[in-house]
Amino acid sequence: MWRHREAAHRAVAFLEAEQELQENLGSGAPQLDAATLHPWVWGSVQGLWSSGHFREAVGAAARAVNVQSQAKLGRRDASEAKLLSDAFSTNQPAPGHPRLRLSENDGSDTFRNRHDGAGNFARGVYSAIRNPIAHEEDEELEENEALEQLAAFSILARWVDTAAVENAR
Repeated sequence: MWRHREAAHRAVAFLEAEQELQENLGSGAPQLDAATLHPWVWGSVQGLWSSGHFREAVGAAARAVNVQSQAKLGRRDASEAKLLSDAFSTNQPAPGHPRLRLSENDGSDTFRNRHDGAGNFARGVYSAIRNPIAHEEDEELEENEALEQLAAFSILARWVDTAAVENAR
């Protein structure tokens, strides 16, 4: 019995020392919890992620954001960068080309910059992240790099999800 008690005391001391080291010597940097990513992203990749298929998880997240974007916009004639670049355009909506609005169009530079930036960001994540994953046979991604890429798709998903759809009149 005394051996168990001694082992328990050692374990507690170890955990306390570990916590103290982390508090005093840790980077203090925030940690990204994947479960807080947008549900379109994390919900589509959990199984792949837990089995270490990080590259495939990022590809699945890209496909999920595309599918949800097409559904929200009611469009199947375009996808990914082309779809979202068009959707975030500051042009007026046209028949078959609804727009995603992150804010009211008050004619300001902020409105234009926000929408131009969202369209450029969408082109960027699909061109620089999704396309190489889909078309190149590279090695598996490192976990931290894949998490960063998921975070990029999560930002895009959040913008698409929260944007209002503006249709042609």
